Amino acid sequence: MRVTAAAMVAAALLVSGAANAQSSGGGLSDLFGNIFSGPNSTSPAQPQPSPGGGGALPWSGEDGASGHPLMTASAIRQAAANFDNCVASMWPDAARRNISQENFQRFTAGLAPDLRIMDLMDSQPEFTKSIWDYLDILVNDNRLAKGREILGQYKAQFDATEKAYGVDRYTIAAIWGIESNYSTQMGDRSVLQSTATLACIGRRQAYFKDEFLSALEILNRGDLKLEQMRGSWAGAFGPTQFMPTAFKRYAVDADGDGRRDVVDDPADLIASTANNLKKDGWQTGQTWGYEVVVPKGFDYVLADRAKTMTMPQWEHLGLKRAGGLPFPHPAEKAYLLAPAGAEGPGFLMLQNFRVIMKYNPAEAYALAIGHFARPLAGRPALRAALAAQERELSRAERLELQQLLAERGFYHGTPRTASSVARRGRHCAVSRPRSARLRTDLPPLRCWNACAGGELSLREPNSTRKTTFAPHP
Repeated sequence: MRVTAAAMVAAALLVSGAANAQSSGGGLSDLFGNIFSGPNSTSPAQPQPSPGGGGALPWSGEDGASGHPLMTASAIRQAAANFDNCVASMWPDAARRNISQENFQRFTAGLAPDLRIMDLMDSQPEFTKSIWDYLDILVNDNRLAKGREILGQYKAQFDATEKAYGVDRYTIAAIWGIESNYSTQMGDRSVLQSTATLACIGRRQAYFKDEFLSALEILNRGDLKLEQMRGSWAGAFGPTQFMPTAFKRYAVDADGDGRRDVVDDPADLIASTANNLKKDGWQTGQTWGYEVVVPKGFDYVLADRAKTMTMPQWEHLGLKRAGGLPFPHPAEKAYLLAPAGAEGPGFLMLQNFRVIMKYNPAEAYALAIGHFARPLAGRPALRAALAAQERELSRAERLELQQLLAERGFYHGTPRTASSVARRGRHCAVSRPRSARLRTDLPPLRCWNACAGGELSLREPNSTRKTTFAPHP
């Protein structure tokens, strides 16, 4: 059995979540979990275990997997019973944002909590495909054909946006395609109901209170209509999945009609997405990164976002651009990303890759955007095989790995999520002294095992046999 860090990368992508990202559901994230549960009712009602309609699943009635005290079943029920008072208590904050009392009452009348969101917020889905499998699913012929159609259909809008913001059109088109499959998978939950639910119930109330009030501001100003504000369970909406607070910061009225319509107006949508990237530091004329060939025996401790070097410095360490091509701008600084260790592809990532990560803070997400933008622009696909032979760790295996790391002193706390394994494992691999002879040419999971200083065994699924990886002698 071969197990690597692909499971951790995939998990990290999912758990990045709305609280840390521009995107909060749909698109790539939808492939890692059932984010959308179908349409939900916003008719006046008492707190319901299910939003109803569209075959939506009811709330499980169970404690959240995070173990947070506000995610216990009793805490959720208690907060749901106080939902009306919670919403009403936000009127003074809404007034300070110049929301009229008439609109506040109109838009909040009849709101009921969608408790199914509590399950989605704390979900820990079972991963059965590697990130490379998902990249293959995303970058397919049908999606590419639709992307090229979009680029042609809205050429004038893309031309104007590139001139105004200097952001590459193919990256914008890739985000549009990855986030919503070109407006076909935007989510169908009420943004107002979802953010109100999360503002009053659960473990991120302060964050989502801002999102809820920002959603009210959008409606009060008249940029969007209530029926347009439908999206993911976390409140992201539109073809490129803006959170309400991100809309406030980045949305623009590109066609001068007095509204910033990022849902149904292509000019506003394209320009607003570009403005987001530009304000986050997009460098005009620069690509997102380069695929590289990493030499055998390379010290993979250098594969760290904090370790940036110029192209000549990387070349001095033996890295070469894939295909033997030269690096066009030697002074550019980049960090090395090796998602599957020495057995997978390597990438030197530039500033624009970091900007894409601000849109959604996961290297896997940004890699998907870059991977998709290449063929949209008519450039060749990535040259290296994307480690398709790797399989994912099951949830039980991820928990077992955390327990094994904890036994060796590299994990503290209750084992719960794959992302915490990734954080602890990376810290372990990077911080271990060179005198310990950490073997860094291994795929990340085995690198972490060597870091832990002993054999690490993971039991094969449906078997009593264990696969054991030993540390470097």
